[in-house]
Amino acid sequence: MASYVQEGSAPGGFHTTDALPAQHRRAYWREALSQTFGAVNMTVPDEVYSGAIRATPLGRLQAVTVEGDCLSAVRTRQLVSQDDQDEYVVVKLLEKGVARLEQDGREALLGVGDVFVYDMARPLQLHLPQPFRTKSLVLPRNVLGLKESDMAQVTACPLGPDTPLGGLLSPFLAGIVDGAGNYRPRTSELMARNIVDLLGVLADEVIGRSGADTPGGNRALLLRIQAFIDRHLADPDLTPQVIARAHHISLRYLHKLFESEDATVVRWIQRRRLEECRRGLGLHGNATIAAVAHRWGFTSAAHFSRVFRATYGMTPREWRGTRHSTQQVLSARLTDA
Repeated sequence: MASYVQEGSAPGGFHTTDALPAQHRRAYWREALSQTFGAVNMTVPDEVYSGAIRATPLGRLQAVTVEGDCLSAVRTRQLVSQDDQDEYVVVKLLEKGVARLEQDGREALLGVGDVFVYDMARPLQLHLPQPFRTKSLVLPRNVLGLKESDMAQVTACPLGPDTPLGGLLSPFLAGIVDGAGNYRPRTSELMARNIVDLLGVLADEVIGRSGADTPGGNRALLLRIQAFIDRHLADPDLTPQVIARAHHISLRYLHKLFESEDATVVRWIQRRRLEECRRGLGLHGNATIAAVAHRWGFTSAAHFSRVFRATYGMTPREWRGTRHSTQQVLSARLTDA
């Protein structure tokens, strides 16, 4: 049977059940949700009347709107280990309906206007028992710069629209998601930075840290430096010395800023290059491994292969083959639906 998946699977895509025969909507909707938010055991009604997902890039973030009937999503430890979505954190606004979120030993009952966070690196359950609409930002977890212990305190701790910060974040997040795709690349990047700053404030609010514990100036500078690194990843001459000069700080101070990241500056650069290479290997099947490595600043394909294997436990070629096999399985499931 022909697949009903539309071109451009999320992130950066659009899915809707509107044009589907009734008997195919349930399987399509389950698969579309899993493609958008990672591997989950998805329970949806036998009769799916409507559902739509729109995902749009916003710098390194993704803006996602989901509207549909009731559903339950469960992500187990086994599912976490099966895909590469564990690098992501989801910040979500519940705009319609009610919900219940369980993660890290906490249960949150959610209403309209609540903003909440969950981490794809750990098991979770999200239940939406009635028609709903959510607006989300999906971002790499390293962008927030939170330690593992801090992230575990932020999940399933909603901020309501009646709180000072929740009242600010709720309409701001909705506006950002609605407008994603209408901004120029430079504007998207700047907005993404502002969003990250606000999410950092959200994390501090939930954790209960004072401003003295996380100096805003240092954090803002670190975020600017990380954005600078991202813009210059393709430059093989990107070094801590270059970064320090560009931001008019000493090399020693630069290294001190990165102490909170549990990584040296050099290790951070390598990690980001590897992440982009891994993404490129999955997206550009016709590009050679050496070309992808050079695209992101590696001068030696052999060195790239060594550090890739040391980080991910397999060679770039093996990872590409695994990714290709996974995509074939997903395609076959949808075709057979």
